Amino acid sequence: MSTLTGTAGSSDLNKFDFKPALWTSGDWNALFGFGANILVNMLVLTGLLRFVLKMPDSLVFGRILPALGLMMCLSTFYYAYLAYRLAQKTGRNDVCALPSGVSVPHMFIVTFVIMLPITLKTGDPLKGWSAGLVWVFFQSFILMIGGFLAPFIRKITPRGALLGTLAGVSVTFISMRPALEMYMTPQIGLVCFAIILVSWFGGVKYWRGIPAGLVAIAAGMIIAWGSNLFGLGLGGLSIAGVGAAFANFGFSVPIPAFGYVFSGFEFLGIILVTAIPFGIYDLVEAMDNVESAEAAGDDYPTTRVLTADGVVSLIGCLMGNPFINAVYIGHPGWKAMGGRIGYSAATGIMVVVLSWFGIISVLLALMPVVAISPILLYIGMLIGAQAFQTTPVKHAPAIVLALTPHLAAWAKLQIDTMLASTMTAAATVGGMAADKADAVKTAAVAALPQQGVFYHGLEVMGGGSILGGLILGAIGVFIIERDFEKASAFALVGAILTYFGFMHGEAVGIGGFGVTPAVALAYAVMAAGLFAASKLGASEHYAAHPEMSAAPAE
Repeated sequence: MSTLTGTAGSSDLNKFDFKPALWTSGDWNALFGFGANILVNMLVLTGLLRFVLKMPDSLVFGRILPALGLMMCLSTFYYAYLAYRLAQKTGRNDVCALPSGVSVPHMFIVTFVIMLPITLKTGDPLKGWSAGLVWVFFQSFILMIGGFLAPFIRKITPRGALLGTLAGVSVTFISMRPALEMYMTPQIGLVCFAIILVSWFGGVKYWRGIPAGLVAIAAGMIIAWGSNLFGLGLGGLSIAGVGAAFANFGFSVPIPAFGYVFSGFEFLGIILVTAIPFGIYDLVEAMDNVESAEAAGDDYPTTRVLTADGVVSLIGCLMGNPFINAVYIGHPGWKAMGGRIGYSAATGIMVVVLSWFGIISVLLALMPVVAISPILLYIGMLIGAQAFQTTPVKHAPAIVLALTPHLAAWAKLQIDTMLASTMTAAATVGGMAADKADAVKTAAVAALPQQGVFYHGLEVMGGGSILGGLILGAIGVFIIERDFEKASAFALVGAILTYFGFMHGEAVGIGGFGVTPAVALAYAVMAAGLFAASKLGASEHYAAHPEMSAAPAE
């Protein structure tokens, strides 16, 4: 046996001679910490499927969760394998596997931006599920090819635009619903929110390092179950509900869902306007997290990481999982805690047990959903704040500009949902003939401007809000930086995207004068004006500094 010298000549021998430790004492700490994080995410995700999307339990526990468990197990095992190979290559026993799991921001985005609107529009949760599968299908391929495109996209797009449009989603579609739920049951919601805030923002450590999310859920359970003793019924928990949850306790393995994936292509126009920009965001986020791991001493290949996320997401999608996989931020923290190789693989085993045996159903029957809402609001706060915290202060106006399309989209969704509910209720009680519903809705929308509600403005500005926020944010950043040429380029891209309906339109279309021709023309005029401003600014600059335009000396 040769000794490990770390020289180039011994590198091949190192791969065969050095056997990294598969489990260390520090892996227990990382497993409990990271495993608790994954558990909370799974509880939140299941709550979204059951209580927001109203999907039947047979679909949630029999199809979606088993596929999710398979995807996450493949991911955590693969990153454990990458860590093992890196440890072999370097001859080190301190290599930490990359943390991974279902992408938390996208968990809410695909729920509230894709699946919920389509479910409400069609009245069929299966349609919403199919649309979510198609969203992940496209995201997967974007990730797989993204290793070649991510550096270029990251180079030309300002961070304020990328994070600003994400902040718009976080403020509206991620934060608002849980915030409203908290105030509907404040006895639980606000108490749990305070528990989370004092730990995750205030730095308070709970007994034996128990994660704040679990402390909040435990407190919510105590309040909810305790309230039943006084007949208050806070949180809606009951012994009967726990008994019913055991009906989902069993064994379910992933089943191919190819038919549902391809049937969702009917919603392709709605899906593409979010899948493309968030695929781009995934690329940037993954690159950032790999760079963070490298700074902590573990150098992983970016292309292989992005490809792995895409492949396992595609496998999960084809088996029925509408949520995408991602490398998590926080690798240095798990490494500092003592995590190495084993914690990642052990987390994958835990996820399979929870999802394939229906244990998540029982856990949700034991804890109130409102106790989870503060966790969702915290995530929304964190994502929204990141846009302002990691960009120059002077770019703040551009970030606010990037928020506005999302505010419009959220407001329109509220109005549409209210009108649809009103029409259904009127028909149910016999106050309106069913064939008059569309005419009444059209008349109601037409009357809104007289009440100060500009519905058409919400409709146009909020269409394709992800791309709209990104383009507006980029234009704002470059104007602030007086880089009018780049601002002009983004305005021109905005005109093209608007013409085809990716922005400021309800559907993607080709031909004629475009989907919203007036807005597309306005962006084109803006592009021309900004381009002229860039040339005028250059002329004025050279007029003030003639020596810069002089011919070089012989």
